[in-house]
Amino acid sequence: MVDYSSSSLDRSLYALSDPTRRAILARIAQGETSVSELAKPFDMSLAAVSKHLQVLERAHFLKKTKSGRTITCRATLSPLAEVRDLLEDLGRYWNQQLDSLEKFLASNADLQEETHGNKNKSATNARNSTRHPGKKR
Repeated sequence: MVDYSSSSLDRSLYALSDPTRRAILARIAQGETSVSELAKPFDMSLAAVSKHLQVLERAHFLKKTKSGRTITCRATLSPLAEVRDLLEDLGRYWNQQLDSLEKFLASNADLQEETHGNKNKSATNARNSTRHPGKKR
């Protein structure tokens, strides 16, 4: 069961809500890298990239290590398990809703077919009786 009020889930979803942070996380998931290397593909300052890294770190998506003046980041993707559980839970809910809708539409289609089928028979009988008065069908 997913705890919808979990603060760790909130932090994870917040961290994943930004495309820059998702791109940074995808890059770090490929292997350990320095902050300056992470900043290269983005049109932003090193300070801005650092703020994104802080958000990812608070959500426990990465670990930083410092060696001299170089800060290296590595991914810790375990928070994705809680996000996955949430998405699976919501997916089950929507699948149930869509299954119910499908059943409703199928039963409604059967009712319409019965109703229209009876109306069509009545209309055909009425047309035939007006074309051939006196003939019984």
